[in-house]
Amino acid sequence: MKKMLAREETTLLALLSGHGYSKTKVKQLIKYRAVSVGRVPVKLLDHNLLPGDEVSVRSEKEMSDDRHHCPGLEIVYEDEAIIVIDKPAGLLTIATEKEKIKTAYYKLNACLKERSPAGKGRIFIVHRLDQGTSGLLVFAKNESAKQTLQDNWPQVDKKYAAIVEGVPREKRGRIASQLVESKALRVYSVSGATTDGKEAVTCYEVVKEEKEKEYALLHITLETGRKNQIRVHMADMGHPIAGDKKYGAKSDPLGRLALHAFFLALNHPVTGKHLEFQSRMPAKFNKLFTKKTSGQALPAKPSGNS
Repeated sequence: MKKMLAREETTLLALLSGHGYSKTKVKQLIKYRAVSVGRVPVKLLDHNLLPGDEVSVRSEKEMSDDRHHCPGLEIVYEDEAIIVIDKPAGLLTIATEKEKIKTAYYKLNACLKERSPAGKGRIFIVHRLDQGTSGLLVFAKNESAKQTLQDNWPQVDKKYAAIVEGVPREKRGRIASQLVESKALRVYSVSGATTDGKEAVTCYEVVKEEKEKEYALLHITLETGRKNQIRVHMADMGHPIAGDKKYGAKSDPLGRLALHAFFLALNHPVTGKHLEFQSRMPAKFNKLFTKKTSGQALPAKPSGNS
């Protein structure tokens, strides 16, 4: 960060011009809120300065670091069209009748408005994660990107880690059913064709088993993306997700729903470039498994391949 002190009454443009900044560059810096007097971002070229006023100009690196920061959220990737976050368990994706503020959508919107010119920045919902589910969540920064992502969502590669009660007899499998939501907002499977049901297909693989066979870690991929799909299908198998009382779990060893969205691969809605993102496994997930168990581990660090 570069700092300059006004030694006489002058304007912001005059001060910065005297330090080698062109008028065009000053306009650009102001547009991206990179220029502050004291700690307050400046909005006008002819902002009046008094003797003793300190002007700060942030570097491109500092601006980039700031762009990828949002209190209470981990931003995994961001560009002009999309934002990918690692949502913590317990945080809603969007508002409900009872909660309007403590949501990923609200927090990101507030951050975007704070750092965009005239506070016009906003985000758009692409998909959702249940409140208890942690992991990768994508938002769009304009309506066009949102529509493109949603139109191509069936082709997006989504992988989850789930800890279930007991160990499935079949170490890998595919579950297909029609899902229906009741008036009580509980989703359940129905057999046979139905006009109310939505096709749901879930594939799983057992990658770790707890020593006493009380729990298993599964990697799950979705061929469809229905509400509560994984939770319902695991319960249908007789192995509900740990901590999922709504769908029949009898234990809560982690103090949370043991479901985490750890991998996401998609084509960028503007450039078409293939992007892959990974999220580390929550530390609590490892506590149920001994070192002697074998199986594939999730990535230790989050990464984005752009």
